[in-house]
Order: sequence, then C-alpha cells, then structure tokens
Amino acid sequence: MNIVTLLPFIVLIGAMFLMTRSAKNKQRQAAQMRDQLQPGTGIRTIGGMYATVKEVHDDTLLLEVAPGVHAIYAKNSVGAVLDDAEYNRIVHGIESEHDDAPVVPDDASSLTEAEGDDDRRVDMTKGDAADETGAAGAADADASRPEDADAKPEDRKGSGNDDAK
Repeated sequence: MNIVTLLPFIVLIGAMFLMTRSAKNKQRQAAQMRDQLQPGTGIRTIGGMYATVKEVHDDTLLLEVAPGVHAIYAKNSVGAVLDDAEYNRIVHGIESEHDDAPVVPDDASSLTEAEGDDDRRVDMTKGDAADETGAAGAADADASRPEDADAKPEDRKGSGNDDAK
C-alpha cells in the first residue's frame, strides 16, 4: 500500500485519540472536584439549581436548596463547585466590597444624557393633547387640498378620529 492511501486513516485515528484523551481528562477533573466536596460548600447542579452541601455520603449529597429545605442528589449531578464570593453574589445578591467590575446601568438613558438634562425629557406616550392637535391639523390639511375642496364633508377622508357611521 501507498502512504497517501494510509494518510487519511492515520489522521482520523490521531484525532480520535486526542478527543478521547481530552474527554478522559475532563472526567478525571470532575471526579476530583466531586470528591473534594465538604459541608458548607456552595454548588450548582447540572440542572442549574444552586444549593449548599450539608452532608457528603459515598454516592449522594444532602443539599440545602432553601432555608430548611433539604434534598438528596447524586454526586454526579454536581455541575460546578462555587467559591463563597460567587455563591453569595448569585444566591443572596451580596456583592463583594473589593469588586473592581465596572458598574453597568439598567438602561441606556444614563449613557446618553448629560448631568442637567433631566428637565428636558420628551414624552413619547400618546396623550390627549397630541390627539387633539393631530386631528385639528389633519382636518386643516384635508380642507386645504384643492381636489377635496368641492367634495361633500361626508365624502372627505377623516383623520381616523372622527366617528364612523
């Protein structure tokens, strides 16, 4: 056989070896993480539930999912072990004092307006005053069109605010 014929098979076997090796490494790290669990540790399950470890058994964990609410889970259901600061931030909403992360505003208005622009806000809601001026302006515009000048008032198109009969 020729080396060119064997080259695709060699590449395929090499890729399979590298993929299984990395998968085994991830499994080993996950098993090590689960074996190091201790009571009081904050975790996230593979289902996305945050809980505190209360007891560790051979294959199971007793988790406190809420104050006074306990559940038994398999050790394999642990998705991540969280450090105390991250667990408190996610579950209790407690921010650490030395957090250097930038503060992100809730809305974009604080990014676009200057310090003294609070009194110049534009009301974008549909109000009664806008309806009245819009209807009067539309009626004036209809009357000023030459093609509608000799039409009957009931034949003219209204602004939509007139009562339809």
